[in-house]
Amino acid sequence: MAKKEKENLKGMKLVDLQKSLSELRDTLRTLRFKAQGSKSKNVKEEATTKKQIARVMTEITAKSK
Repeated sequence: MAKKEKENLKGMKLVDLQKSLSELRDTLRTLRFKAQGSKSKNVKEEATTKKQIARVMTEITAKSK
């Protein structure tokens, strides 16, 4: 799954990457608020989302050069 995701990120345009980044950040924000109120069923979801954000940001940096 991760390898396929990396290939998809490399094929995306800069505008699409920025849109994806904002969606991932919103997802992370909602996950944090859910964690404050109750226990989450998937405890690794926040870490996975952080890693996805890092991958997208890396691609944005590479494309902006």
